[in-house]
Amino acid sequence: MAELKLSESKDLTRIERIGAHSHIRGLGLDSTLEPRLVSEGMVGQTAARKAAGVILQMIKEGKIAGRAVLLAGQPGTGKTAIAMGMAKSLGLETPFAMIAGSELFSLEMSKTEALMQAFRKAIGVRIKEDTEVIEGEVVEVQIDRPAVTGAASKTGKLTLKTTEMETVYDLGAKMIEALGKEKVQSGDIIAIDKASGKITKLGRSFSRSRDYDAMGPQTKFVQCPDGELQKRKEVVHCVTLHEIDVINSRTQGFLALFTGDTGEIRAEVREQIDTKVAEWREEGKAEIVPGVLFIDEVHMLDIECFSFLNRALENEMAPILVVATNRGITTIRGTTYKSPHGIPIDLLDRLLIISTQPYTEQEIRQILDIRCQEEEVDMSEEAKGLLTKIGVDTSLRYAINLITSGSLACLKRKGKTVELEDINRVYHLFLDVKRSTQYLMEFQNQYMFNNEDGEEDEVTAMQT
Repeated sequence: MAELKLSESKDLTRIERIGAHSHIRGLGLDSTLEPRLVSEGMVGQTAARKAAGVILQMIKEGKIAGRAVLLAGQPGTGKTAIAMGMAKSLGLETPFAMIAGSELFSLEMSKTEALMQAFRKAIGVRIKEDTEVIEGEVVEVQIDRPAVTGAASKTGKLTLKTTEMETVYDLGAKMIEALGKEKVQSGDIIAIDKASGKITKLGRSFSRSRDYDAMGPQTKFVQCPDGELQKRKEVVHCVTLHEIDVINSRTQGFLALFTGDTGEIRAEVREQIDTKVAEWREEGKAEIVPGVLFIDEVHMLDIECFSFLNRALENEMAPILVVATNRGITTIRGTTYKSPHGIPIDLLDRLLIISTQPYTEQEIRQILDIRCQEEEVDMSEEAKGLLTKIGVDTSLRYAINLITSGSLACLKRKGKTVELEDINRVYHLFLDVKRSTQYLMEFQNQYMFNNEDGEEDEVTAMQT
């Protein structure tokens, strides 16, 4: 009889993909905003991280809005990593919108409309609302199912209690379905929103903690509520201005939030929403949470977009703008004029500029250690030393790319630890920019559309 083979299966509770910055957990600062050498996935760039930490503290305290920060540095010096660290440190309450400069030119709407939508995605509104809630411990759930299917809808009774009172509620079909979805049973503490009928499971009662029920480690035990079953509670909803725009735009409606096809939103709609939000602020019903808008590769924007950014930053409801670029003195897109970082001087004057420095050999080694851990690759010290040398001679990104390919070469020879021979093998399989350019120079006559009289300065620049 043939042996039955079982395929290996993994419990996928969430999508887990290893990305270029998936190891970043924050900015790696202590309570006094001093940067640790290696912390939360961040290595080196102590001055840039400290500057970003100061900006972050001002954002959290609400003391800064409508300001702009420029992260400037050579390619591969951790500009996007610092922006990702800022996003992780802000938490879920503060909105963080991220776009690339080239995205604006490939959307089915005008550039300024795309920028305006990005701005409003980065401004949060915390709306306070008083709602009536029924909160108590479930004593018993009785559901009467009809004997004949389709004869009548299900009916039932729900008994809830607090420390002072107990009440029986009649249940309709919708409430029975909601209770079934939440898997509510006797001993659970639940809260029912009277307006919407939404049921929230708060946990298990402490009185049932010694019951021999099957429960996982994530089971939360809470005290039985006191006072009356029916209470008034203040509920806080956090939404962005863009979400309010889409919901109130008649042409799209709220379903556009899920499809992403929001289209252009009229200026009148935005004006009305701004007026309403201002009223809520005066009445104390809402508060504005200025978030962060991060534009990567900002040199890809043209002169129209830069003019729009200049005006948008003066608005009273503007977020903090963080932009990043790796360009030096270059032409401003849409003009023939040159400017530092390809940004007009009037906008540069508004920016707080944070500079990033190239990584040292020791820092490259620490980054490679973190990436090996993140990608779950076991590598020998000699191989890491060689990879560090490659990173210094070529680029950090090229060295990081060799980690996974090195582990695959190791698997092919049925090894468990990546050794020198594996790194050496993939180094000769995959070329870096310098070796590729050298190869092109040697065999350029054999390539199509070769410009023999082309500028040799560009080739020399790529080699160096």
